[in-house]
Amino acid sequence: MLQNRSLRSSQWTVTWQVLLCIISFGVRDVSGQLQYSIPEELKKGSVAGNVAKDLGFIGKELVSRKFQIVSHDTKQYLAINLENGDLTVSERIDRETLCGAKLSCYINLEAVIENPLNIYTITIEIQDVNDNAPTFSKKYFDIGISENSVPGVHFPLGNAQDPDLGTNSVQSYSLSSNDYFRLGEQTTKDGLKHPEIILEKALDREKKSFYELILTAHDGGKPPQTGTAIIRITVQDVNDNFPTFTQAINNLKISENSPVGSLVVQLNATDEDEGTNGLVTYSFSHIPENANKIFSIDSISGDIKIIGTLDYEVSDSYEMTVEAKDGGGLVTHSKVSVQVIDVNDNAPDITVTTLATTLPEDSPPGTVIALINVRDLDSGMNGEILCMVSDIKDFQLLPSSNNYYKLVTAASMDRERNSVYNVTIQCMDKGSPPLSTNKTIQLTISDVNDNAPVFERVNYIVYIIENNQPGTSIQNILASDLDQGDNGKITYSIVNSNIDNIPVSSYVSINSMTGVLYAQRSFDYEQLREFQFQVMAKDSGSPPLSSNVTVRICIIDKNDNAPKILYPSPDTEGSPLFEFIPHSAEKGYLVTKVIAVDADSGHNAWLSYHLLQVPDPTLFGIGQHTGEVKIMRDLQDVDNLRQKLVVLVKDNGVPSLSSTVTLNLVVAENFQQVVPEIRKQPTHSDKSSNVTFYLVISIALISCLFIITVIITVIFKCKKSDIPTTFGPYSRNVYPQFTLGCPSEISDTSLPFPFSYDVCVTLDSKQNEIAYLKPVQNVPTDNLIDTEDSAAGNDSTNNTDQVFGF
Repeated sequence: MLQNRSLRSSQWTVTWQVLLCIISFGVRDVSGQLQYSIPEELKKGSVAGNVAKDLGFIGKELVSRKFQIVSHDTKQYLAINLENGDLTVSERIDRETLCGAKLSCYINLEAVIENPLNIYTITIEIQDVNDNAPTFSKKYFDIGISENSVPGVHFPLGNAQDPDLGTNSVQSYSLSSNDYFRLGEQTTKDGLKHPEIILEKALDREKKSFYELILTAHDGGKPPQTGTAIIRITVQDVNDNFPTFTQAINNLKISENSPVGSLVVQLNATDEDEGTNGLVTYSFSHIPENANKIFSIDSISGDIKIIGTLDYEVSDSYEMTVEAKDGGGLVTHSKVSVQVIDVNDNAPDITVTTLATTLPEDSPPGTVIALINVRDLDSGMNGEILCMVSDIKDFQLLPSSNNYYKLVTAASMDRERNSVYNVTIQCMDKGSPPLSTNKTIQLTISDVNDNAPVFERVNYIVYIIENNQPGTSIQNILASDLDQGDNGKITYSIVNSNIDNIPVSSYVSINSMTGVLYAQRSFDYEQLREFQFQVMAKDSGSPPLSSNVTVRICIIDKNDNAPKILYPSPDTEGSPLFEFIPHSAEKGYLVTKVIAVDADSGHNAWLSYHLLQVPDPTLFGIGQHTGEVKIMRDLQDVDNLRQKLVVLVKDNGVPSLSSTVTLNLVVAENFQQVVPEIRKQPTHSDKSSNVTFYLVISIALISCLFIITVIITVIFKCKKSDIPTTFGPYSRNVYPQFTLGCPSEISDTSLPFPFSYDVCVTLDSKQNEIAYLKPVQNVPTDNLIDTEDSAAGNDSTNNTDQVFGF
């Protein structure tokens, strides 16, 4: 036994070396196909061939290009070594299990490699080796032979089966030595050899009624293998007719969806003998193991029925041998061949071999997302497949080769429009009715920085009341970014600029994270009415994107300035100004006009005039909006020559602010009567008597020069025209007219209201000058109060400077 094993091992080594030589010279590459030839039953790890060398790859190229083997069998019989490119055996390969009785046996693989994408077909031819010993369908063959059988009669036996092919299958039979029987062979129409025993001598049941022989089947392998069966021969009485089948060979076709219990065929064999010798029974003399689970035979009727589930994809044909035995033990064989017809009972199978689950949104159209293999186990039209994608607007399914498809993008991706796609691939065969399979692939679109921040407003107008506290939050600037992560994280900053050569950062600041604006100083409406700047919102992407928005800050006025009286000037209380009123003045006579301005604006600058102190309320009145002091009734002789009025000027703010001024009025028939009243004013103290003396001299000299100049001017003007004066006959040739203007230091928001004044200069330089107000004709009253912006205030200032001037 050990010698036999050593011999077999030596022969297998030689055979393997020969096969390796055949493999090394038998590899070929035809149109992207590789073919190898290997024997079955190789050990795991055995090398079938070097794919890298045959495909022309070098180094680590198989790893870098993601080389992979795709097999559609339930078992992965071969695997690839990515380090050296060897195609190795990973599972036991049994040709008989894999291909059955087929003469050619192949394993088809598909090799996929990326960058660029290529698909190769690898065909592995599995060669038969003598790994199966012949076997008989029965361990015992029971034969009854009539004792009157003449020498030379033949008794058929069941043939042995060997799954191996060619010379490795059954080649011959042998029979143990005996005196009565020899071995013979009978060849059927399909070429099968059935052993039979031939009677050599006449039998005598009374001498010996039972014989036991050993039948041995030999295959042609190296080393050969054998199988045995025992022939038990019973000597019987005469039974000289064999059962006869109506058909020696039965070729049948049956649909794979035939239900269990369906009748496949009814076999019929007849025997001309009578009694038990003519009673025929049926049985399978040889049936493959897989067919034994599918078919059964009725021993009496000969009906072959289906007892299991037919599946075309598991096996498309079955071959069985049926024997008919009569009651005398005579046997006849018939071959039954069943061809399974395919029906459309398999839906397409979708396999995703390469998949990119995340795709940047800036990927160009045509980017490959997945490589998909589609396979249908059915045949013919039932196995032809048509595939489509659900979202044809954004994705395309492009056929590649060998039932491979590429899923690619058909348009540009936008994460802000759709961040996740559930792409459904539907594959449908062309069977009737058609079967379909759906495969859903989830694709996540990753963000890129393609959206700039967007402000919630086109521009911002912010109102803040003056005299605010520094550090007060005045506005929240808000922008949004459709991107996510750092691409959508926004920071705020103020674009550098200057306001009147002062950096804007000294006026306002901004919180870079929240966008809240803060006042850096207390604003003054009278100094700064409004200003504007730009705020930039920038994301944290790479590269970052930004947007600007204009922010306009408007300062709201607050009533923080009291009215300022321009005329009469409050600064002349040390030397009060007298207003002259002639006795002939009648009701409605304009005595003077109080002029005041307010640095505020709007309602805060609306001024009203009121008499705060008046000796006789019936004598004088003041215009509430004009400030004109007028006589309310005719003067009487009993009225005092001197009147002192206190005028209150207040604005319209809340709370209201006010100022007062004192008016000194003198009532007289002529200017000479005014002098004594003026002289009633108290003189300076003795300490300043020397200074007063020099002042009196200076004023006297100036007065003389002034009077002379005035007289010359009046005479000159009288020659041209006759100019009436308010004093009537007392002032026609004595008192010239002057135009009074406001000092420049109060010209910031003065009212645009011109007035003409007559100025009287006394002969006594110690006395104050006396002036009375004469209104200028046709002056619009709606200019009394400044209600416009700073530009209008500036214009009114210029007008006032032109009207008043000493």
